[in-house]
Amino acid sequence: MAALSIRDLDDAVKEKLRLRAARNGRSMEAEIRPILTTAVTEDAPRTDLFSALTQRFAHLSGAELDLPARTTMPRATSLPQ
Repeated sequence: MAALSIRDLDDAVKEKLRLRAARNGRSMEAEIRPILTTAVTEDAPRTDLFSALTQRFAHLSGAELDLPARTTMPRATSLPQ
């Protein structure tokens, strides 16, 4: 396992880490380990399917359709009784 020293860490950041570690019942070192692991293992933020598809096919542009004007009024549905 490797060791790591962090110099010039802001005092406010260190205090927040200390408080967070205390809340979670861990040492500061144990608190920092999962933070660093998560930071370097996240490839890309996950998005929902619609957003992913929109981004993937955005370069194709949209389909512009000319909708014809309605010439008749919509009729009411008749449901069997």
